[in-house]
Order: sequence, then C-alpha cells, then structure tokens
Amino acid sequence: MTSSARPEEDGARRNVSDAAGVVVLGACAAWSLISAAVHDGRPEGVLLAILAVAAGYAAGRIGGALLPVAVPCAAALAGVGLTLTVPHLSPGPQLVDPLGHAGATAAVLTLATGAACCAAWSASAPLLRLGLRVLAAGITVTAAVLGSTSGFVTCSAVVLCSLAAGHLRHRGVGIAGLALAAASATGLTWAVAGNAVPGGLLAWLEGQLTGHRIQLWHDALHLAREDLALGVGPGRFGELSETATGTLLSDGKPHSAPLQQAAEQGVVGLLLLAAAFCWMLFALWRTARPTPVALTAGAALTALAAIAAVGNALSFTTVSVGAGLLAGLATARPITLGSTHGENDIRARGDRTAP
Repeated sequence: MTSSARPEEDGARRNVSDAAGVVVLGACAAWSLISAAVHDGRPEGVLLAILAVAAGYAAGRIGGALLPVAVPCAAALAGVGLTLTVPHLSPGPQLVDPLGHAGATAAVLTLATGAACCAAWSASAPLLRLGLRVLAAGITVTAAVLGSTSGFVTCSAVVLCSLAAGHLRHRGVGIAGLALAAASATGLTWAVAGNAVPGGLLAWLEGQLTGHRIQLWHDALHLAREDLALGVGPGRFGELSETATGTLLSDGKPHSAPLQQAAEQGVVGLLLLAAAFCWMLFALWRTARPTPVALTAGAALTALAAIAAVGNALSFTTVSVGAGLLAGLATARPITLGSTHGENDIRARGDRTAP
C-alpha cells in the first residue's frame, strides 16, 4: 500500500504535480481578470476562491508532513464544529429555501468525513484507527441528524469508498473511476439545463432540486451561448439572469459551478475549472502516500464536485479552503517517512556522522 519509490523519485513526482497546480491556478486567476476586463465584471470572488484553495493546500502540505494523523483529525473535528456552531455559512441574504446553505453544509461535512478517513488510514495503532473510523461514521450520522440528505449520501459514499480503497492495489483505476463520476454528475447537470433529459426524469429532478434552481440553470446556459469564449464576465450572472432579477432575495448565483463558469467566463473558464479538479486527482495519483489515503481524499473531492455541480458550495470560502486542505494533507510527505529513507541511504553508503 505504500510507495516503493526512492526519495528522489518522490521529489520529482511532487515537483511535477506542484508545478501543474501553479500553472492551473495561475491560469484560472489570469482568465478571470481577462474576462472581467472585457465585460466589466467583478473577479474578486473568483480570486478569493483561488487564494483559499492555494492557502488550504499549502496548510495541508505542512500539516500533513508534520502530523499526518493529528492534523486531518483536527480538520475533521473543525469541520463538524463549524457546521454545528455556524449554521448560516453564507453572509448574504438567503431565499426562503436557502439553496447555498444546504450545499455548503453537505460539502463541509463531506470534506470532514474524508479527512477523518485519511487520518484513520495514516494511523498505525489499531485502536486509534478504529476510533477515527467511528468519527467518520459519526460525521455521517450528524449529516442525517441535521437534515442534510445530500450530505448523508455523500458522507456515506466517502466512507464506503475509503473502505473499498484498502482492497484496491492500483490507484490509477480508482482515480479514473472518480474522474468518470465527476464528469457524469456535470453532464447530468448540463443535460437538465439544456432540456435533454426524458420528461419523467426531469419531473423527478425538479421535485428534488426545485424548479427555481433549474430555471437558473436555463438562464446560465442561455448566457453561456451569448459569448462562448469569454462569457458575460465574473459576478454578472445576477444582473443578467431573468430568474435571478425576478427573485426578491437572490444571491445572484446559478447554483451550479460548471454552469456559472460557462456563463461568466465562457468555455475557457469551464475548461480551467475542470483542469483544477483534474490537477487535484493528478496530484493524488502521483503522491507517495498510501493508496487508501489518496483514493479516500479523491472520493471526498469527487463528492464535492458533484455537490458543486448542483449547488453553490464553491461560493463559500470555507469549502474552498477545506478542499485545498484535504488535497494538501493527502499529498504531503510525512517528515518521519523522509527521515527513515534518509537513514537507510546513509547506512547503505556506510556514511558516518562527523563528531
């Protein structure tokens, strides 16, 4: 389950994935500024989200290297505490049925479950590992108690995927499956927005997602077609959407990250959003951490992608930081592991420490 690569190979892997992350996040920031400049948009929200992901990723890399068990456990507890003590994660006005709040709650609990499962796989003591798995199960139950159906489903999926990851020897197969699942969720959202699903399925989805949300998706797809390359500009959906402007208390979001990117930043923005998710999966594929840790984090991030495809989760800074933090924790190289490799190399060469 652990990586057999030499230290220099592990370093090369991390350098490649880190360089890819810098390029992708930098491109996302640059394109939001370009699109905003052309259409007089407001890129501050996009830039804040990118900064939050980068900060969370850096914190996860540091924390995972120093304390690979304690830090993800603390992150899981912090996610639960935040959900319980701050029930209204959105600072702006909400609808009577707050679409964003439900998605943010599900997203935070899902990431917390993933962090607890990663901590369990990183623990060496059987009793501690069992306790951390109980914590993950407890977070799943918490989602059900809070009435977050989507959160209960995604948390349960993360726990099951984490258990299954312990029996999977080739992580590439698991990573490919996660990418396919995220693409399927996005494709379904796009099909609903374009009225390309059967009437019976559409009626059922309207009952689950509400007709108001689906109308927002229709508006987003319509705006995306007006300017396929650049979109209408970051932060301008609320001004141009007939459904959003006709709502008394609207947050100005289409409540779908892919459709929002397509509407506000065009096809290029949508591709960059997909590239950011693919970068995280690529980093998890290349990491030297055990396969169960990588696939558990990947399952949680894929569940987040599914939540973001039908909700407003990525508009919350807490969720963006949590996603970056989990990815950083799962790709960090514990210092103790590096020290062990270093000692083995020294002994193999017959080196001795100078007095």
